[in-house]
Amino acid sequence: MAKILLVEDDESTAEFVSSWLMDENHIVEHSANGNEGLDFSLLSDYDLILLDWDLPGMSGFDVLKALRAKGKKTPVIMLTGKTTINDKTAGLDGGADDYLTKPFDLRELSARVRTQLRRFSGQVANVLSCRSIDLDPEQFRAKCGGVDLDLLPKEFALLEFFMRNPDKVFSADAVMRRVWNSDSESTTSAFRTALMRLRKKLDLPTGEKELIETVHGLGYRFNSQG
Repeated sequence: MAKILLVEDDESTAEFVSSWLMDENHIVEHSANGNEGLDFSLLSDYDLILLDWDLPGMSGFDVLKALRAKGKKTPVIMLTGKTTINDKTAGLDGGADDYLTKPFDLRELSARVRTQLRRFSGQVANVLSCRSIDLDPEQFRAKCGGVDLDLLPKEFALLEFFMRNPDKVFSADAVMRRVWNSDSESTTSAFRTALMRLRKKLDLPTGEKELIETVHGLGYRFNSQG
């Protein structure tokens, strides 16, 4: 699961791409113009940006250059109807990590998204394993002690985030920025409820250290050592 920003002004394209990626358990935020897309990408942390070239306001190419000038290293896949070698070269030389020409097959988009996420995260294996937990983001499956966990999407997203960032302390706000969409559901109450449910489902052997512990006054931490 990843948090993805889609900057696309064509409503139908945005709708089917967003739906497809959300069905693959990604969180997708959408912007329909370049200026807003740049603001989104600078103010929030994303695992990947899907960026149309021809946008109202600021072009996707200019958004890309501005991102790289600000030091943002978030992987970017350009989505565009431009097909010439010169256009592709310009996009890649401008800082894009990949280039997908419209119209494209959604299965190819998924494959390219997975490739960039693996490259950026440094993850070689698809399955994350720590202590008695095994988590497969692509299959949306998680196990504790070899037993399948019945996790809701937000619970799965929380577990994946913490497993990708072991032994680091995050405030509730920091976790929500990475795991939740920027909408009304992103509340401390919603976060704590999802975390409480997740903790109950992580049934560890007696005496083992809690997987996700509260660091009083600071936030939360995933303990990689039992």
